Amino acid sequence: MTGQRMPLLFIGHGSPMNAIEKSVYSEGMKSIAKQLPTPKAVLFISAHWETRGTFVTAMPHPKTIHDFGGFPRALYEVQYPAPGSPELAQRVQQLVHSVRIELNDDWGLDHGCWSVMKYIFPKADVPIVELSLDYTKPASFHYELAKELLPLRDEGILIIASGNIIHNLREIDWERMDLPHSGYDWANEAHHQMVKMITEGDHQHLIRYDQQGRPFHLSIPTPDHFIPMLYIVALQEKKDRLTFFNDSIVGGSLDMTSLMISE
Repeated sequence: MTGQRMPLLFIGHGSPMNAIEKSVYSEGMKSIAKQLPTPKAVLFISAHWETRGTFVTAMPHPKTIHDFGGFPRALYEVQYPAPGSPELAQRVQQLVHSVRIELNDDWGLDHGCWSVMKYIFPKADVPIVELSLDYTKPASFHYELAKELLPLRDEGILIIASGNIIHNLREIDWERMDLPHSGYDWANEAHHQMVKMITEGDHQHLIRYDQQGRPFHLSIPTPDHFIPMLYIVALQEKKDRLTFFNDSIVGGSLDMTSLMISE
């Protein structure tokens, strides 16, 4: 116990270019970082580590993974040399009983992680462990697994997830990527419904995202970027405060909306 309950963060990470370009979104992450206590370590759930089975990174020095293509050289040169935490990896194993958590020494920190962590803890001095997403499991599985991680909030562990609540790259209009609040009508409708569900604690409808009609179907063609958000809202308690930031859709179909849950 640290005496201070850690907040929870879900961050819409958007394009990898956000890691090297100054924008309203990078500034939003810097601003929210000023409100965070310094944790012992971070448990990170990224949309970009999908696996069969559930894993945690357990190496002492995770590598920076450039898991994308076609971007400027400067993006591939970014390094985020944060330490790992074998101790936290083992603690996650101890806490989760619904499924076996396997230790992983091959992955590292993918861009869903480091592209936002470089703004949250720019010195890369806070240990990070990534938790993978089992792509064979439904949203309800991830929501319930997340609840088993609740004790970490009282142990000095900051839990962060990143993805995008609306993420349809097939429909994206790249010429509108620099225009905030540029969502298609169906994206705006899904956005407002999602924000309402999150605000009201209506998690069951979020879990059943695939039953919420056409706007949700278009907004979440695959669940990988949506599910990380469920890990964060699953840990929300009634006395917690909810704060939205970077609340905007770009390119028609990419939602940067982010949230912090805190006491």
